[in-house]
Amino acid sequence: MVQNDENVCILGMGFVGLTLAVVMAECGFNVLGVEINPDVIERLENRDVHFYEVGLKNRLRRQLDRGRLRFVQHLTEDSARGCSLFILTVGTPLDKTGNPRMDMVERASTEVASAMQDGSLVILRSTVRIGTTRRVVKPILEKSGKSFQLAYCPERTIEGNALHELRVLPQIVGGLTESDAWRAASVFQHMTPTTLRVSSLESAEVIKLLDNSYRDLMFAFGNEVALLCEAAGLDAAEIINAGKTGYARTNIANPGFVGGPCLEKDPHILEHSLRDHEFRPDLIATGRRLNEELPYWVARALSDLLRGVDEADAKIALCGVAFKGRPETDDTRGTPSTILADALRTSFPNAQLVAQDFAVSDDAIRELGIEPASVEEAFRGASAVVIANNNVKYEWLELDPLLASMARPAVVFDCWGVLKISPADAPEGVRCVQLGSVRASSLKEKTECMS
Repeated sequence: MVQNDENVCILGMGFVGLTLAVVMAECGFNVLGVEINPDVIERLENRDVHFYEVGLKNRLRRQLDRGRLRFVQHLTEDSARGCSLFILTVGTPLDKTGNPRMDMVERASTEVASAMQDGSLVILRSTVRIGTTRRVVKPILEKSGKSFQLAYCPERTIEGNALHELRVLPQIVGGLTESDAWRAASVFQHMTPTTLRVSSLESAEVIKLLDNSYRDLMFAFGNEVALLCEAAGLDAAEIINAGKTGYARTNIANPGFVGGPCLEKDPHILEHSLRDHEFRPDLIATGRRLNEELPYWVARALSDLLRGVDEADAKIALCGVAFKGRPETDDTRGTPSTILADALRTSFPNAQLVAQDFAVSDDAIRELGIEPASVEEAFRGASAVVIANNNVKYEWLELDPLLASMARPAVVFDCWGVLKISPADAPEGVRCVQLGSVRASSLKEKTECMS
């Protein structure tokens, strides 16, 4: 342990901050967690967590028992006494116009400036516009008149596996000075075997943005393959799987919805950052727009498939409300399912809309304005069931009784291709289609009828 930095203050006890707090406590740091939301503070002090992450609750309780972890609602000189390391993990959501909000970073920086002692190390870990650490955080800290060191060290873990990845992923470190980078790297060396120092704060900031923009673009390519196969009357799943089998140079992502608190916003933050440099990342921006359009495309396709169904008697079920299913999470931030739900309400204003999820609570589903249902309730009497995320539990469903309980005619729209059923095995009056093969299955049915 670096003696001077054994006491750490982490601002923001969301997904990024709380998982980091627990792992740092496990590594021997004394951690003060700051969270302005009183409901979150109450749950944490009651030894509970406010989001689902495998193993987090038990590991949190162990560190509370060890006295390595404590929480406060506001950072003050008294609460931060003895802390020489401050890590900012506050949110940077997009505003209503699509621009990244920096107000939470500014507020957290101001709190740190007021509470820190001379010589403190301040690390920004939030996803931000290029130049934020230097142009936003640094001036706020300088106004305090205190000496400090400054670094940007992005979080790059995946929800559902964060506690493991914090211990194994290389940590990117960019410092205001070389000395600042070395000090920040020495902190993370207690958690992960590899730290990678880059030449500047800005280099570290853009690495995080590019990581998620690349993933978003990779998924967008798979979704465009699905849409071009739809246009050509081909089966995208067949083509993708056959094309990459035994051929390492092609690894097209399977089609499906793309969202969440990172992928839905980070390409926008990158694009917004580059306006200062009079550059527009056209490829990245186009991929993001394609992924954002996909729920509307599915709603239109479903409207065509249900043509002739009396919407006053129709029931539509969304299975999969969290933004992803693998690894399993209860996070609904940026989930495409809410966009799909709104689009379906527009297309079927009089239909009953229900939703089911294996990890998201019924109360959280109600907060999204949708009536929750179990799997059995979702299928029973439904004119349409949409599998909206790729939770592995959908692969394990006993489909025969579920499909038999649906209305007639009915459609099962599998946006991820996770259900273990072929269109030919569906019961009479129930049509099973996948994203990227809706038209192909229709053409196949016509061919079989003619033969």
